[in-house]
Amino acid sequence: MKKLSIILAAFLLVAMTYSCSEDFLTKAPQGSTSENVFYSEKGIDALLTGAYGMVKGSALWTVSWGASIQNWTYGSVASDDAYKGSEITDQVPVNEIERWEVVTTNGYPADKWRLNLGMGVDRVNKTLRVVQKTLDDGTISQETADRFRAELRFLRGLFYFEAWLVFGDYIPILDETVPDPALVSNENPADAVLNFIVADLAYAAGILPATQAQPGRPTKYAAKAIAARALLQELKYAEAKPLLDEIISSGKFELMPNFIDNFNIATENNKESVFEIQANVNDINESLNAEMGIGLNWPHGGDIGMCCGFHQPSQNLVNAFKVDANGLPLFDTFNNTDLKNDQGISSDQPFVPFTDEVDPRLDWTVGRRGIPYKDWGIMRGSNWIRKQAEGGPYMPATKPFFKKSERYTLSTTTGWQTGINANNWRYIRYAHILLWRAEIAAFENDLVTARNYVNQIRDRADNKLVMGKVLITTLPTSVYPWGLNSTDADYGVGGSVDWTQPAANYKIGQYPPFATKEEAMRAVQWEQRLEFAMEGRRFFDLRRWDELPAGMRVDMAATLNAFQQGDLRIRPFMNGANFSNKDKFMPVPQGQLDLQKGVLVQNPDYL
Repeated sequence: MKKLSIILAAFLLVAMTYSCSEDFLTKAPQGSTSENVFYSEKGIDALLTGAYGMVKGSALWTVSWGASIQNWTYGSVASDDAYKGSEITDQVPVNEIERWEVVTTNGYPADKWRLNLGMGVDRVNKTLRVVQKTLDDGTISQETADRFRAELRFLRGLFYFEAWLVFGDYIPILDETVPDPALVSNENPADAVLNFIVADLAYAAGILPATQAQPGRPTKYAAKAIAARALLQELKYAEAKPLLDEIISSGKFELMPNFIDNFNIATENNKESVFEIQANVNDINESLNAEMGIGLNWPHGGDIGMCCGFHQPSQNLVNAFKVDANGLPLFDTFNNTDLKNDQGISSDQPFVPFTDEVDPRLDWTVGRRGIPYKDWGIMRGSNWIRKQAEGGPYMPATKPFFKKSERYTLSTTTGWQTGINANNWRYIRYAHILLWRAEIAAFENDLVTARNYVNQIRDRADNKLVMGKVLITTLPTSVYPWGLNSTDADYGVGGSVDWTQPAANYKIGQYPPFATKEEAMRAVQWEQRLEFAMEGRRFFDLRRWDELPAGMRVDMAATLNAFQQGDLRIRPFMNGANFSNKDKFMPVPQGQLDLQKGVLVQNPDYL
């Protein structure tokens, strides 16, 4: 930590002038000057903006995949939602995460630690000290100082929450009063880290406004929402409940009409967004103001041809979108048989997609053969997958991707990670608030409230469907994009697609009154998986639900090991992988232990 602090201290002295860009979080540092320029309102705001810039992970340049705010490795690939994708020999450290065999020298968690603690928290604390000195000098007012502190402590709470999700309690607690971070241990009393996170966010919520003029700056409700999520991680339902109720009763947020509105560039910073990570491209080299941490997770082959085919949906997840005759999940039997897929079938061989009824969110989340893939064309199966035998038959996570019509205007024109784009990341949206509140209601046996909020989410999911029934079953290169002799202009109107029909058989129903709190909790848990699939959440949800009482508990080890065993039919190379309780958290990176010998300790599960 001491070495990292020195690096950040040097970077802190770089003055920041900013080019015109999309919003507050898309400002790029240029030039340099002396330290005293920061002891003013303008200087502090520049430092604050730099601290916001740490959130996306681009401070680690393009190699920031382990630090991604979207947690695609720790929250998705480590769970039953996703495969690493790509192929076994690329990004080998992620194989360890996928197989629950992470060693202390794995570079991915090392990046997560370095970004959130060694860079994010460190920058916040240094800026807080600048705020105090500037206030003491009489250069800014108490009101201005408090405003800066609120945003900075919000960010510190966010950085700590992200680190805590991954490493648990074995992280050092550092605030702006700590004289030497290199001397602070990471051995903490129970709940100490959680309490530190909640205290920062409570302070922020007490000062931050209800609305902000600049997208990307947090509101009081964003602070309350992240605090509630942190409390939910420890099942502190009674403490999270009033925070969520305040957000709901504020009237500031509502569900967007369509599920997909939360993943389109054209509808970002909308009325459902509680806190949104801003993204911008083509304003600086490598488009570093976008989310570089998912730079590997774009379609790799075929007609799109980007990089690099990582973060592919699992068959288990696809099966979870099955529904019964009432349009409700199958729960216990969903994974008994697989929904039909084209694993092992080449694109120029016939393949008829399944006709089963499924939740309509499936094809907004998963790119699969024979279904229109946004406006890019008919997804042609194996030709669009980097290596089916190792990553499965589905495209990398669809939600963060952009439209073909947005290419090179809202996607990068520089760098080798050509899928980088201007799609913001909805870190917390109103759907999270409603489903978290439904979870609390289920736990408290408030069955009416639980059903009401779950059904609101399901009702919205039925508003808009993926349209376009593909009429051809063999998909060689010549049919790109919409059928033989078609062009991009055929999107929505022509080609070998009937655009008047839904792309698949979609059905979603409303829950009838719940009979028991256990039944309500199961419905809420299932809804969270479907609504937030491939969003880096699943592993953390399983971990907290593993601590629930019998009848509500989701046995994490049993769930993940059953997933791994069932998955051998698709990926036999996963044989021998086994999840145990030690795998609930990442180890303290060995590099940090080496920097602070005798100060930091390893999580005992990794000794």
